[in-house]
Amino acid sequence: MSLSSPEREWSNRRVELFQTTHWSVVLLAGRRVSGGSAAALEELCRAYWYPLYSYIRRRGYGVPEAQDLTQEFFARMLSKDWLAQAEPARGRFRSFLLASLNHFLANEWRRAQCQKRGGEKTFISLDDTAEGHYALEAVTEATPELAFDRQWALTLLQRALEQLRAEFAQRGRERTYDLLKDYLWQQGSAAAYQRASEQLKLSCATVSSLVFRLRQRYQELVRQEVADTVADPSEVDAELHSLMCALIAC
Repeated sequence: MSLSSPEREWSNRRVELFQTTHWSVVLLAGRRVSGGSAAALEELCRAYWYPLYSYIRRRGYGVPEAQDLTQEFFARMLSKDWLAQAEPARGRFRSFLLASLNHFLANEWRRAQCQKRGGEKTFISLDDTAEGHYALEAVTEATPELAFDRQWALTLLQRALEQLRAEFAQRGRERTYDLLKDYLWQQGSAAAYQRASEQLKLSCATVSSLVFRLRQRYQELVRQEVADTVADPSEVDAELHSLMCALIAC
């Protein structure tokens, strides 16, 4: 049986998971960060700064102070040899980052508190909507650590979703994505699939197949996001489990 054009596009897209990832590049560089490892570390920091900002706010710091602390933390992270503390055997970036932040908050910020960094380079540009985002977070009695894990999970899920949409956009199929994205998390009814098939001018069977492949690709992208933050592929399932538990617990 020959595949339709949409099915063929999905079949032709084979993704190799667990190639060298951002965090493994950093860890493999050992105690010296240079070249690709420095770029990989900066990319990870840019991707996951918001959970740290949220964590600092939940620790009781005000908005300006939390912004300054987040900026200063990343400035030091990217300019100092903090990777000497990273152990490949326990190399989840999430755990390393939170431990480093707690150390920073407890010790290193004291002598620099309330000081501005002047003309120094800004390593991480904080989103202007960060505090608005924080204000929309659900009120919870969860510990700052558990809330941090939840925000980390939400961030990686959102990054995977953005990547999925970008892949459709690259093929000029944003409308297909917009019509089918809601079925990533819920089962569409026969009537819903029928409406989508009429709008896309595809058969219901093809729409059903596209939804299946959409979910499959999203799961791959989520796993890749997680893989980028662990030292070894064998840790992906455990990290996923921890983050999903945090989502359920909060």
